[in-house]
Amino acid sequence: MIFGRFLFNRVLPFARRLLRRHWQYALRIRDQLRLSEEAFHLLLAGGVGILGGLVNLLFYLCIESVQRFVFHHEGDMVEVAEVLVWWQRLAAPAVGGLAAGLLLHWGFKLVGNRGTSNLLEAVAAGDGRLSFRSAVVKTIASVFSIGSGASIGREGGITQMTATVASRLGQLAKWPPYRLRLLVACGAASGLSAAYNAPIAGAVFAAQIVLGNFSMHLFAPVVFSSVVASMVSRTFFGLEPWYVVPAFNFIHITQLPWFILVGLLMGCLGAAFQLMLRRSVEFFDARSMPVPLKLALGGLLVGAIAIDFPGVWGNGYGMTNRILLGNFTFQVLIVLFAAKLIATLITVGSGAVGGVITPTLFLGAGLGSACGVAVHWAGWGEGMPNSIFALVGMGSVLSATTRSPLFAMILVFEISLNYSLMPPLMLACVVSTLMASRLHPDSIYTEPLRARGVRRDEDNASPGDATERRIGDLMNPPVPPLRETAGFKEIVDRFLTSSNNFLPVVDARRRLLGMVALQDMKEHLNDQQTVVPIIASDLMRPAPPALTPNHRLIEALPVLLQSEQRNVPVVTSFTENRLIGSVNRSEVLALLSDAIVKARS
Repeated sequence: MIFGRFLFNRVLPFARRLLRRHWQYALRIRDQLRLSEEAFHLLLAGGVGILGGLVNLLFYLCIESVQRFVFHHEGDMVEVAEVLVWWQRLAAPAVGGLAAGLLLHWGFKLVGNRGTSNLLEAVAAGDGRLSFRSAVVKTIASVFSIGSGASIGREGGITQMTATVASRLGQLAKWPPYRLRLLVACGAASGLSAAYNAPIAGAVFAAQIVLGNFSMHLFAPVVFSSVVASMVSRTFFGLEPWYVVPAFNFIHITQLPWFILVGLLMGCLGAAFQLMLRRSVEFFDARSMPVPLKLALGGLLVGAIAIDFPGVWGNGYGMTNRILLGNFTFQVLIVLFAAKLIATLITVGSGAVGGVITPTLFLGAGLGSACGVAVHWAGWGEGMPNSIFALVGMGSVLSATTRSPLFAMILVFEISLNYSLMPPLMLACVVSTLMASRLHPDSIYTEPLRARGVRRDEDNASPGDATERRIGDLMNPPVPPLRETAGFKEIVDRFLTSSNNFLPVVDARRRLLGMVALQDMKEHLNDQQTVVPIIASDLMRPAPPALTPNHRLIEALPVLLQSEQRNVPVVTSFTENRLIGSVNRSEVLALLSDAIVKARS
């Protein structure tokens, strides 16, 4: 009490007098101590990195718990499958699929499938908001699927959950869309980095595939997040290469042509794999079956394959290592490749939640090793072990499906820690990407976006140039819209309580239908007979030209110049046309003007 009185009566008055006397100096100190936005984003990225490492640990423990409960065994799923009898191999994926399906069915009924769960869509055509409840339901379902032998990877659930939690925390803090999108990208980087212990690949994945931008104000946070996640993961799992292959010195240019052929073959495989995935999804969607039965059927089919080929269980990590270290015959490799391909197509098509990166690496290893066996059988490629062809096949088929040779070659290098293979790996990744692009227009990530009318023009961007910034970077919340059934009195009240001269009109799904202008209201204000029956759809003008978050500022210039609105509407895509934000017309024009002046000076 005495200390409290002394503090209140002596110390606080003295501090106030000191601040009044030296207020200018105090303000200068405050400005120096205040964090810049770049520094604040780095702090946020570090927090997301810690989150990614912890999500990876939790996901691992959950899958191990499911394996112990169901099989009383731990470790790689292939090893688990090999100790089971045939009927257990058949039944386990089916029961796991049924449990995952029931969880998805009742979970979405309970929480609702609100918002998007696609990371790229949330960044390219959204405001960075990911549905947290939906992500939790999907993640738990993914644990049941993976823990019971589904042919799918855990990296998808880890990345999805980390990005979603990061986005949710940003939503709770009421941060603007550009920061939410950065949090999603940091979550993707840290999730992938923690899952594979690959910090460089995680950062490149987030920058190139999720954000589509390598500008430093975005790349620095995802790098920081990726590094922190990797170190947290190493705290629990240590630092060991995922895949081990013998070093081989490439010192003759005559050793490289074989890997051009590998790249061409993997490019064809990547394009065909994407096409078959889409056909598999369409096949299961065409079946009028409830989700639980659909996943149970998919699990049953995978289990039937596993009776003779237990190597199809799980994400394929363990079997891939065996291919890299073993000497399988050509026939065995082709059969393993075909069995894993069919199992993965069935698992993804039936609706199981998970990633496809690790299964894709299995396919590349199987077919690549088969190529090596064929080359040696023909008497060529002397001295080059099959494992080299397998590892190059892993990177090049991943490059073909993602259309990102940089990401693929860095990921394969980080999970093998074998630098000697970089020349053939780089060559094959580039060749496979070019080949796949000729055969199929989209990557495995952009294909769902194109189906929804969302564009991703990463190749056209010039990072660092202000005119190449995206509308999503400057997007504000939308002008609160009117429903098309809003009455005349509600419309008048809205104009009286806001400074806007235009109010957007939307339907029940928030699709932009048109605009009500203040000046169009004047002719009805004194007409008491017609005021009551008039609603927003009677008064609205056609929907004005809108923008999407993925529009570059230079592309948005014609729309901004012809618009008469202070806040130009932003929609998800021109196909869906759902109102998600607005941009201040004068602010964007001023930014473009400054950029053009600087470019000319």
